Amino acid sequence: MKKGFVYYLAEFLLRLMLLPLRTAQWLLRNREWLLTAMAMVVVMLVSAAITLRIALHVREVTVPDFTGHTMLEASQSALKTGVGLVIENRFYSTTVPAGRVLSQSPRSDTVVRHGWQVRVTESLGPQQVTIPNVVGETVRDASIDVRKDELDLGTLAHIEAPGDEDLVLAQTPPPNAGVDQPRINLLLSTAPQPASNAIVLPSFSGLTSTGVIRAASELGLIVSAVGDGPVVTSQSPAPGYRVIRGDSIRVTLGGNTPASPTSTTKPTTPTGPISLQVP
Repeated sequence: MKKGFVYYLAEFLLRLMLLPLRTAQWLLRNREWLLTAMAMVVVMLVSAAITLRIALHVREVTVPDFTGHTMLEASQSALKTGVGLVIENRFYSTTVPAGRVLSQSPRSDTVVRHGWQVRVTESLGPQQVTIPNVVGETVRDASIDVRKDELDLGTLAHIEAPGDEDLVLAQTPPPNAGVDQPRINLLLSTAPQPASNAIVLPSFSGLTSTGVIRAASELGLIVSAVGDGPVVTSQSPAPGYRVIRGDSIRVTLGGNTPASPTSTTKPTTPTGPISLQVP
């Protein structure tokens, strides 16, 4: 009787179902050999891992600190440690002298392989520039000269002086000075105030509100008062400051009882430069 397709399919499925059983029987018959082979493989892998780890650790070194050392000192230290030294950059520095290590990568105390290249930056020392002489120039010309030399323009102060306005009377740093981070401060001239308008502010302390208004009016000043006390306890600007007629002053009223009448002496008109702070 001829075997059909169904027969062969059934036979294939039966063999497929019996495959795990036959595999298990084969493993049981050869279990000692398999266990021996697996043990050998495990031993080989463990031995290789231990050998590789020992080899890597034997070849590891700790990067020393090269910062601040001369290049000769850094080279000798690198040679003793077993790392390489490569000068990657050179930069100006105001803190590290020229010829010394400014920075390094990797940083110190890093564990690396033997022969690892440590990149360092060498200091070129402070960058010195020459300050131009701008005394006697106008502020515009001085600004052009300062920025032309790639310098920074710092504080601009003014003082009364005869002659033209906005002339440079003095500068810091002085001309031809060598500095690391140049910033030039200028003292400029300004036209003197008319003598008839400049007065030295007297003390209004102790005056009543009516008295301070009267005294300020005689001096050509405007008064603004705060507080509800009977007498003046403080004022702004303070006594001794130079003000111009028409300026405003601020007084604070306080206290308990009015002070006895106080005569206010008119300040004399200053005849020369007055070294007082301007509020």
